[in-house]
Amino acid sequence: MARFYPAIEEKHRAFITAQRIFFTATGTAESRVNVSPKGMDSLRILSERRVAYLDLTGSGNETGAHLAHDGRMTMMWCSFDADPLILRLYGRGRAVHRRDPEWSDLRQHFTTLPSERQIIVLDVEAVQTSCGYAVPHYTYMGERETLARWAEKKGPVGLLDYWREKNQISIDGLPSGLLEDAK
Repeated sequence: MARFYPAIEEKHRAFITAQRIFFTATGTAESRVNVSPKGMDSLRILSERRVAYLDLTGSGNETGAHLAHDGRMTMMWCSFDADPLILRLYGRGRAVHRRDPEWSDLRQHFTTLPSERQIIVLDVEAVQTSCGYAVPHYTYMGERETLARWAEKKGPVGLLDYWREKNQISIDGLPSGLLEDAK
């Protein structure tokens, strides 16, 4: 049932872009494995071997910390409303911050989203598809406005303070590198 591909093919691109949610998984040899849901039109396929998403502020920054220390990352999409399918991208990821030279080039691929924190780039080493026969049907009802309202209320200074307090160290004590220049 499962099948591997060396790169993102056009049929994979079409499937990925049709989904409203995806999941990321990261970890290190000594950390907990973190799985996060993502959405809000934050993902871009940059090439057949590279994807990126605009990472938004969250209660922690496990992905950034794990990628800074290990780099292994899996992204997953599954069909909730059409023919069953699960698609995974395996590879090496990294966080790109505003201070990084490539920020400007990458940032131009995205529309403005509330509480932008960093861009996560995944260099794809393998693509896997599997059946998804046990994935239930769900209906998309729309994006939540909660994060946008929260970020607007915080404002730029409030977000920076929040990052300093909540997004610099993982739950396992690993630094995320988010604010290395803002000590």
